Amino acid sequence: MSTWTIKAEPVIGTDVEAVTRQYFTEMGRRVLGRSATESELRAVLVEDPHHDLCPPDGEFLVARNSEGEFLGCAGLRLLRGDPQTAELKRMYVLPSGRGAGLGRGLLRAVEESALRLGALRIVCETNTQLTDARALYIRHGYKETAPYEGHGKADHWYAKELG
Repeated sequence: MSTWTIKAEPVIGTDVEAVTRQYFTEMGRRVLGRSATESELRAVLVEDPHHDLCPPDGEFLVARNSEGEFLGCAGLRLLRGDPQTAELKRMYVLPSGRGAGLGRGLLRAVEESALRLGALRIVCETNTQLTDARALYIRHGYKETAPYEGHGKADHWYAKELG
């Protein structure tokens, strides 16, 4: 069985940039049905940046194996205008980390971080094609809800009351 640790890290650095590119490349294939172009990758980072996934109003959590290799990540940020609601962002598990419950572990860690930041509710968005993500959210008490702050091509929005 795989072991890992999940802890907050800065949302900068070589690992994060490489994984962010891999995340958007995979999302492009799965959502758009093709690989994203370099200009599309740059544009999505401008439209939906991740620089605010850090204190005081956010956090970026990284899962690493016992050798320190990056396995996955998840971020959260308090919504502007609604600081009691946190948004789950950039949840991604690399192929090498899949199938061992790491997604569940990251989701729980994000919820704990949201509570520490004072959030009473957490929201996230995803796409029809991301069936594993949608199933994970539903299994852990997330309910479909109305759109909150649209980003990109989301067509499913979820919310969960915390506490």
